[in-house]
Amino acid sequence: MLRFGIRRLAVALMILLAVSLLIFIGCEILPGDVAQVALGQFATPEAVRALHVQFGLDRPAAWRYLDWLFGILRGDWGVSITTRTPVSRLLAERLANTATLAGITTLIAVPLALALGLLMALRAGGRFDRVASIVVLALSATPEFLIGTLAVLMFSVTFKWLPAVAHVSTGGSFGQLVRALLLPVGTLTIVIAAQIARMTRATIVNLLDLPFIEMATLKGVSRLRIVLVHALINVVGPVANVVALNIAYLVSGVVVVETIFAFPGVARLMVDAVQARDLPVVQACAMVFCFVYVILILAADLLAVLFNPRRRRHARAGGAGA
Repeated sequence: MLRFGIRRLAVALMILLAVSLLIFIGCEILPGDVAQVALGQFATPEAVRALHVQFGLDRPAAWRYLDWLFGILRGDWGVSITTRTPVSRLLAERLANTATLAGITTLIAVPLALALGLLMALRAGGRFDRVASIVVLALSATPEFLIGTLAVLMFSVTFKWLPAVAHVSTGGSFGQLVRALLLPVGTLTIVIAAQIARMTRATIVNLLDLPFIEMATLKGVSRLRIVLVHALINVVGPVANVVALNIAYLVSGVVVVETIFAFPGVARLMVDAVQARDLPVVQACAMVFCFVYVILILAADLLAVLFNPRRRRHARAGGAGA
């Protein structure tokens, strides 16, 4: 298990290295001059050249990539071109807000989705399962921008119950924080819970057709015990992958939700940086998203091996062969 974890960690580091190169190249090939955009269309050529020298934009791309990469390893994410503020300070301010939004959504959506998926699997083929499957499938196919827009129109414009802008202040009360986060958290919870519940139900129902489940049924074991004791331990791996992918989406894919509700998170920071061509901030945000995604997938793989005896044997065999 330790060797498997070390190998997976090495692969994750290689993926992050490759992603960092792709992010840098993607920012480099963007059209236009970053310094010209930052200074405005009336900037003089002397001012543009001075900004190039100040931020090292006149150096070869390979050296700038290595400086940026080793700076990340030291904790130095560079300086914002537009605000002249250290990128690490901008990330610290916004990352706490995104982590709060993603954490609250995870605490609500994951238990709700798992419970709904288990209930649908217990009543597979029944009326509740059919109705719930239709609703869950419809919600899974509905884009979050539509759910968020409808939520604003209903609860903010029509009934005026909740604020349309998710303004988060450090000096606000707990009630104000709840009111500000209710709509964005509700929007993300609907999308995430629907996807996890659908995959949980499908995984458990497919598992119920296996021979060892049929043997337990023939022995007179109740369906509830079969699902909770015999089947649930075998679906931890696949469900963990689904949960990890959706939590990664919460961190890196909330751009639309943060934009709709003007939520001051990392995704909104990245959108503003893209519009301003603030490449150090764009690169830092993209690396944070990729890092969280890779770490969550790594954790899901480890959980899958831990709860699956066959995969544990395969991991040990792979470690012995290596």
